[in-house]
Amino acid sequence: MKNILVTGGCGFIGSNFIRNIIDKDIFIFNLDKLTYAGNPENLTDIEGRKEYKPLYKKDICDSDYVARVMDEYKIDTIVNFAAESHVDRSILGPEIFTTTNVLGTQKLLDVSKNYWTSLPEGYKGKRFLQISTDEVYGSLPKTGKFKETTPLSPNSPYSASKAAADMMVRAYFHTFGYPSIISRCSNNYGPYQFPEKLIPLMIWKAMNDQRLPIYGDGLNVRDWLHVNDHCSAIETILKKGKNGEVYNIGGNNEWPNIKVAKRILLELGKPEDLIMMVKDRPGHDRRYAMDAGKIRRELKWKPKYTFEKGLKDTIRWYLGHKDWLKNVINQEYLSYYDKNYNSK
Repeated sequence: MKNILVTGGCGFIGSNFIRNIIDKDIFIFNLDKLTYAGNPENLTDIEGRKEYKPLYKKDICDSDYVARVMDEYKIDTIVNFAAESHVDRSILGPEIFTTTNVLGTQKLLDVSKNYWTSLPEGYKGKRFLQISTDEVYGSLPKTGKFKETTPLSPNSPYSASKAAADMMVRAYFHTFGYPSIISRCSNNYGPYQFPEKLIPLMIWKAMNDQRLPIYGDGLNVRDWLHVNDHCSAIETILKKGKNGEVYNIGGNNEWPNIKVAKRILLELGKPEDLIMMVKDRPGHDRRYAMDAGKIRRELKWKPKYTFEKGLKDTIRWYLGHKDWLKNVINQEYLSYYDKNYNSK
């Protein structure tokens, strides 16, 4: 990797990934549309670095612009974080998820294929990593874990759009010999996460003594992965992964949502009666859990964070970044839960 195009690099995982690789002799080009979840403030600490160039308010669906970026900056690696990613929003408005997640991915593949195959060396030294999700596999019963060979069975418009994008990446590898890899991760948490997601939303509401809305009976289980562990896995895949492969990334930290909320309240010294059970969302997957044996065996990666330590660190980060949190909380979207899921 010499010149890496990171799409969606102002989002939660993308900005953490950029921060994790900024000192590793790589030139990073961050293409971000700056939708509501893309925040340039996530990367203010690296602004002005010669290794970093922001390409803001640009859309991966703009093939002409992406083609110019590929050629001008001699891009040899693409990591595609760009996506609409919130399940609840996909239920209310699926179209933008199809446009960005499916069509946007296809356009990135096509533009980069055309550029790379025009070079004398072709695909040599080139790589495309599609950042996907465990949600493409659907829902698990009380036992078992998702493997890379688990059939895809998405249950929401969001996960369906990500599954479709994965299939497009797979098709380009098999049809064109395109140098691509797919990674699928479990639920991320950590610094700079947009506060519509469970953990930062619970932290924000608990900090302000507001009710914490929990869907259904609260026993939906997620495998929690610290974002820094995810970023180290991505770097490992880029360096050691095999083209055409899928790698599951999991934290081996399964927690029901209700226990996550209670743990946050305990860490903040708040009473559990702040928890409020609300009507479940449509098609709510019951359990996710990742079998990350392949990436451990073949690429020698493993997570470093326990959920207990990672959650404490995350809470401390939000407590120390109240201004950042307040700035994003004040935008229109955070009335979302109150308007749509009866969580007043």
